[in-house]
Amino acid sequence: MSLAAPDHDELGRALAVSELSPSASEAQGIYCGLVAAAAPEPQQRWLAELLPAADQDDAETAHCRLLLQDLAESTRGQLEGPAFGFDLLLPTEERSLRDRALAVHDWARGFLFGLGLSGVDATGLSPQTREAFEDLMEVTRMDLDDLDDDETNEQALSDVVEFIRVAALLLHEEGATMTNPATDHRLRQQTDEDHSR
Repeated sequence: MSLAAPDHDELGRALAVSELSPSASEAQGIYCGLVAAAAPEPQQRWLAELLPAADQDDAETAHCRLLLQDLAESTRGQLEGPAFGFDLLLPTEERSLRDRALAVHDWARGFLFGLGLSGVDATGLSPQTREAFEDLMEVTRMDLDDLDDDETNEQALSDVVEFIRVAALLLHEEGATMTNPATDHRLRQQTDEDHSR
């Protein structure tokens, strides 16, 4: 049994120490992108992106590092376990629809950023997985303005979450076949531009 994931809101507060200032959902997405692309030492690469060197940790950074390590262990266990056991780290349903939709957007953006760090070459993907990759790009372009809390939008968001979950698992299955160092700068430039918006 894998370790339970940290609380979304607690991790979000702890990540205030990160220069990238990711949300908790985005942080998990980045890690999943690195793991899906079979990046060498994905947890170390991920922590290096999010936090300064461990020997520079103050109490708040050390706490954040522990939460991230717990998240990495939990997420890795889910990705390597049964498909139905993998969950995105998102706010609870008590939060507004817009807050949850923003977290889903952040997760997809983080996942693509993680793929970019790994040098993923989208042209080398299978047709089904390339379509999933392109659809993930579309998720990051969702218009979240004027999003009403109604049943139709709730169902739409649920569908998007399930799509992202399946897409992440598909990309994880392709693993190392996705990476091509020659294309690293192209996808990373795209995701860096998205982060700067």
